[in-house]
Amino acid sequence: MNKQMLGIIDASPYTDELKPLTTHRTFSAIPIAGRYRLVDFMLSNLVNSGIYSVALFPKINSRSLLDHLGSGKQWDLARKRDGLFVFPPRADYPLDQSSIVSLLRYHIDYFLRSKQKYAVITNSCTICNIDFKDVLDHHIRSNAHITEVYHKEQSLHLYVLETALLIDLIHQESFHVKTLSEFLQSFSSKYSFSRYEHEGYTMVISDISSYFNSSMDMLNRPIWDQLFAKDRPVYTKAKDEPPTRYTKTAVVKNSMIANGCVIEGYVENCIIFRGVKIEKGAIVKNSIVMQKSCVGEKGLLNYVILDKDVKIERNIQLVGDIENPNVIPKGTVQGSLMNL
Repeated sequence: MNKQMLGIIDASPYTDELKPLTTHRTFSAIPIAGRYRLVDFMLSNLVNSGIYSVALFPKINSRSLLDHLGSGKQWDLARKRDGLFVFPPRADYPLDQSSIVSLLRYHIDYFLRSKQKYAVITNSCTICNIDFKDVLDHHIRSNAHITEVYHKEQSLHLYVLETALLIDLIHQESFHVKTLSEFLQSFSSKYSFSRYEHEGYTMVISDISSYFNSSMDMLNRPIWDQLFAKDRPVYTKAKDEPPTRYTKTAVVKNSMIANGCVIEGYVENCIIFRGVKIEKGAIVKNSIVMQKSCVGEKGLLNYVILDKDVKIERNIQLVGDIENPNVIPKGTVQGSLMNL
């Protein structure tokens, strides 16, 4: 039996609930876990499931995403046959008038040329480690037209169906939908759906709170081991950085520190990305500090998200809470006149 699958990542969704993290980047390119991007989880799931033809459909602010993906080499998708295909929005369609279905219809040749019998439709907002081979086996046994993945009775908006059926649906008339999930659900009265229940840690990123909570969850070793299983790794763009330097004044507790950092202060329950500097006397707790940011001497962060290239000057204190972390936009400077 032909059990080959092709992968489709709907990277088009956009929400104001993730601003300012999405001001300069698309949803799927949001940094997470010290050195990854959101898209890495689902892209790695597809590859770990033996899927080597993957189509990705971004919509806006996709420059950082395209730079991150490159040729797909890090995911073993730089191939002469199949591989990674990125289909940006049509240049002749205004973004507010183009739907994800019209984009799929415009690139229908990709699906017509595919030799895989089945298609896996995913998103880039779900963080989990799932084997789509198991989902496919369930789909075949169920004899349903479409299989939808659930976790604790909640849909994850991940689907398996035959490629021929997907092509047929793409050609059918449909209302203006924002996501592929909405598109498939519009046929729920016409086609049979089965449920596949996924176990293990799962988080759907929909706003700043869910992003922050999922990031903090990764400091829990059992959760980390589930997401970053040795036999099902999460791949990402490799960057060569020197080891992090810890001075004699550094104190680090229950934190994730990427390469290339300089830690001189106190860090607890934090995720620190590459190239970050925490100066002497600074206290950083329950926070996310993204690439090449700096926390100045005797500064204080608690429940804060610093985007890339943020500078917190000396003696500045920034405090949020677990439900509403304080988010500092990319490239900004918090100085004495901005003391919050």
